[in-house]
Amino acid sequence: MSDPMQAETRLSRLRARMKETDTDLVVLGPSSHMTWLTGLNPHGDERPVMLVIGADHAGILMPALNAAMAGQVTSLPLFTWSDADGPRAALDALLDASDARRPGLSVVIDETMRADFALLLLDSLEAPRRRFTGDTVGLLRTRKDDEEAARIKASHLLNDAAVEAAFAALTPGMTEVEVVDLIAQHYKANGAGTAFCSVCFGENGAFPHHHPGQTALAENMAVLIDTGCVLNGYPSDMTRCRWFGSDPDPEFLKVRDLVEMAVQAALSAAKVGAPARAVDAAARDVITKGGYGDHFPHRVGHGLGIDLHEPPYITGTSDVALEAGNVFSIEPGIYLDGKFGLRLEEIVILREDGPEIFSELPRI
Repeated sequence: MSDPMQAETRLSRLRARMKETDTDLVVLGPSSHMTWLTGLNPHGDERPVMLVIGADHAGILMPALNAAMAGQVTSLPLFTWSDADGPRAALDALLDASDARRPGLSVVIDETMRADFALLLLDSLEAPRRRFTGDTVGLLRTRKDDEEAARIKASHLLNDAAVEAAFAALTPGMTEVEVVDLIAQHYKANGAGTAFCSVCFGENGAFPHHHPGQTALAENMAVLIDTGCVLNGYPSDMTRCRWFGSDPDPEFLKVRDLVEMAVQAALSAAKVGAPARAVDAAARDVITKGGYGDHFPHRVGHGLGIDLHEPPYITGTSDVALEAGNVFSIEPGIYLDGKFGLRLEEIVILREDGPEIFSELPRI
């Protein structure tokens, strides 16, 4: 069973937020929202699963064949249904218990829920006013607590060691996928899984989302590694770029220093209360003034938590005010077709006095 005190605390926080936002009902599918709130990570297929939270009642619609497993994780009541009977009666009973039969309820629906689940729910309610989770569960998830921060830190320390080992193992003739395998083995040996891994040799680094292949490493080639593991339910994410060989391209060194300046500018702009766009602008201004603005095609960052990508998103158009406890990436980059790409990425948690970096691996 998940930590019952943590689940109770998060449910209480959600109900307080529901009251603040005049929300009658929150309904979550089998998703990271459900995992964050209850610790439950149910099997996801075409069988409807829903966590329904009202002001005074919470329960879970659950296929009968998965009920025993779910009961080991959560103490919330399970409203079970069989394949022979279908979910309608169990859902009706859950909605009745949650006082959800009043017309015009304000309902929050998990934006990641399957469309057929959502329509099943909405068809069971009378003229609901519906929206997604951005100002309830989604908002609460952006405010990381100490336990979450500790798990993210541990994931990043393991990631540091894997990336350092990968750079140390580089030899001429190695392929990108061989380095990916080396990193994955390091994760596995230390009790973690791979969240993702991109290894880019030479001009492949100019593709921000390059898929590693059979490109072989040669002397005097840029190497970009963007990778993350999952440890105790939380991912890491970090990018480092180094020159392999004794004769670095002068433009590589120039670009590296410029991207480092952009990282530092973004870190300085990341303050409690600042709009997310100010962080993006700080990094982008450095790169633009350095003459490479046309070679920086993506946002500066994304949030990170149970999901590798989650709010807040650090974009040039976001007016979201940053809060203490927000965890997000700062990852400016410059991509030169036919030459190399160079991105430097940190995941930070915003404290009252500024950002704290999780990785301890030097950027340059």
